[in-house]
Amino acid sequence: MEFIETVKARARERRMKIVLPEGTEERTLKAADRIISESIADIILLGNPDEIMHLASEYYLENIGGAQIIDPLDNPKAPQYAELMVSLRSHKGVTTPIALELLKDPLYLGAIMVKAGDADGEVAGADNATSDVLRPALQYVKTAPGVSVISGTFIMNIPDTMFGDHGMMLFADCAVHPDPSATELAEIAVFTGRTARAIAGIEPRIAMLSFSTKGSAKHELVDKVVEATRLAQEMDPTLQIDGELQADAAIVPGIGAKKAPGSPIAGKANVLVFPSLNVGNIAYKLVQRMAKATAVGPILQGMAAPVNDLSRGCSVEDIVGLVAITACQAQAAAANKK
Repeated sequence: MEFIETVKARARERRMKIVLPEGTEERTLKAADRIISESIADIILLGNPDEIMHLASEYYLENIGGAQIIDPLDNPKAPQYAELMVSLRSHKGVTTPIALELLKDPLYLGAIMVKAGDADGEVAGADNATSDVLRPALQYVKTAPGVSVISGTFIMNIPDTMFGDHGMMLFADCAVHPDPSATELAEIAVFTGRTARAIAGIEPRIAMLSFSTKGSAKHELVDKVVEATRLAQEMDPTLQIDGELQADAAIVPGIGAKKAPGSPIAGKANVLVFPSLNVGNIAYKLVQRMAKATAVGPILQGMAAPVNDLSRGCSVEDIVGLVAITACQAQAAAANKK
């Protein structure tokens, strides 16, 4: 896919350290081999080194020796990480013995490595449920300062290039938060706009979607989107955001001009922010299946450092692509700290 190749090229510009906690999982190992071969990122594999190298030989992988391999059961930095975990979670009853035991779990070790700055991002989920991947990440990596909600965006590549940016659009939130408040919806819009810039490489034109356009209907659900639009515009004045807009008014120029004359977004949106997870998840799946769009994601947004979750049905190509995306997120996070 052209988009993923572009992301890979951007990831190569500044190689970031990405930790893969599922270091003995077959697809993960094969993806790691390709990532190292293509110089997309510096890879950290978690698992028993002997087992990893044995599997690499069994799968005829020639590049795994280029990865840093850390054994969660024999890690010299475990005491240092345990100290950090206690400092962050002692109020939740985490003691040094508890922390040392948690660090035997690669998902906890991966999360704390990101928190400590020993990895720039994490990708997992090929062999673990989403809840198991996100729990240690939320406990230790945490959300970005001032952020109250984690969300997931899909980059949709639609065959009909009249929509979005030559067929590319971002849909959010389609993966995480069932019923965001106005403030949370505003945060989702802002972070999706930043993802559009950092990952998709497009200048976002963000439509806050509703069943109403500019007061055509009255309801508390419409009021939430209107308020979210106002808050999002205040949160990041550099972003082009407008709402409330119906879906057709957001993406069809003629309808946008008729229903929302003067709107800078109507008819040409490339980022769609849905008012609830119900709507967003249904919409992306319909577009994916009925319009034969390619859906890349979900890309998690709002974390203090990039952590992304794979589907357990993912392919090697999916893992390679998500690592490249995570690396680009890490590049953007590093740039924002300067």
